[in-house]
Amino acid sequence: MTSPETETALAFAEHDHDHCAGDTLARAEAVAAERGARLTPVRRRVLEILLEAHRAMGAYEVLDRLAAEGFGNQPPVAYRALEFLVEHGLAHRVRRLNAFAACMHPGEDHSPVFLICKSCDAVAEAPAEPVRAALAKAAGAVGFTVERATVEALGLCGACREGAAA
Repeated sequence: MTSPETETALAFAEHDHDHCAGDTLARAEAVAAERGARLTPVRRRVLEILLEAHRAMGAYEVLDRLAAEGFGNQPPVAYRALEFLVEHGLAHRVRRLNAFAACMHPGEDHSPVFLICKSCDAVAEAPAEPVRAALAKAAGAVGFTVERATVEALGLCGACREGAAA
């Protein structure tokens, strides 16, 4: 199994994505089964769509794909599946993009920092502990207790940064 740092790097690098997506899908299916949650054909397909690339997708983009494959074309079809995936820790909501990304660590209790490439729209989950510790310290200094935080960083991945420099 790879470390969170290695998996973060994979999102922005050439790798065997079929293996990456297949492994994550298998872990997600196991998590759903352990929790007694039903991964219906629509929910499974939505997760597969999200796993096709390390990027976030809007609900309507997912819905277009589902409709083209005969799963229905009403917004609740996509939204219900996406809500289920988020609720069960199989996907994340990326608020900056008003979109969803497959969770690369299904079954793990975590709140990642999202690294979002503004050029290619790739999204990676990075370990958040150092950021959360700094946030808790800053908040504590003013008498505030952080209960929940979502950290999303916008920038350029290595490939896009190199392309912009060329």
